[in-house]
Amino acid sequence: MKLSLIGYSGHAYVCAEVALLNGHVIDGYFELTQMASNPFNLNYRGKGAVLDPALMLFVAIGDNALRKKLYNQADTNGNTISTLIHPKANVSTLIQVQSGTLICAGAIINPLAEIGAGVIINSGAIIEHNCKIGNFTHVAPGAVLTGNVNVGELCIIGANAVIKQGTTICSNVTIGMGAVVTKNITEPGTYVGAPARKLIK
Repeated sequence: MKLSLIGYSGHAYVCAEVALLNGHVIDGYFELTQMASNPFNLNYRGKGAVLDPALMLFVAIGDNALRKKLYNQADTNGNTISTLIHPKANVSTLIQVQSGTLICAGAIINPLAEIGAGVIINSGAIIEHNCKIGNFTHVAPGAVLTGNVNVGELCIIGANAVIKQGTTICSNVTIGMGAVVTKNITEPGTYVGAPARKLIK
C-alpha cells in the first residue's frame, strides 16, 4: 500500500526520508496549499478535508496539538496510520509502539518501554527501560529519559534535557533545552534549568 503524508515542511522531510528507507512508496502529500519546496518530488493531493479510507497515512506535523487533531481525523475516517522507525535507530524488540509514531536516527529505546500514538522520538534521544511516553509527545534530539520515567500526553522534552529515573511528568508540560528534571512534575507549564523549575510568566 502506498503512503501519503499529511503535512509537508521541515519535519515532514525527516518523515519522508524514514519512510523511503523503510521501503514505502510515497504517493503524495496533503497540505493547505501546494508547497513551493518539494525536495522529494511528491504529488500534491490537496487539503485532505475528505480522505480516502483506503489510504495509508502518516501525520508529518511537528506541532503536538495539530498532529493529534489530524491523527484523530484520519483514525476516525478509518485510515491506516503508519509508524516510521529509522533503520539506524536502536530499538529493543521488547517495547510497545502505537501507530503514528516517528523514531529517528540514533534514537535508543530499551526494553519494556511503552510509546504512545503520534509520538516523536527525535535524533539521538534515549528512552531507557520501562519508560512510558504519552500520546502526541515530542522527545527532542539528545534528550535522555532514564529508567521508569512516565511522561504524559502532549509534552515537549527539550533537546538534551535529562529526566531522572522514576520521575513522572504530567500532560501538557514543556521541558526546556538542557533542563534536568529531578522530581515529579504535577502541573502543566514550562520548566527550565538544573534542577528544573517552573517558568513563571
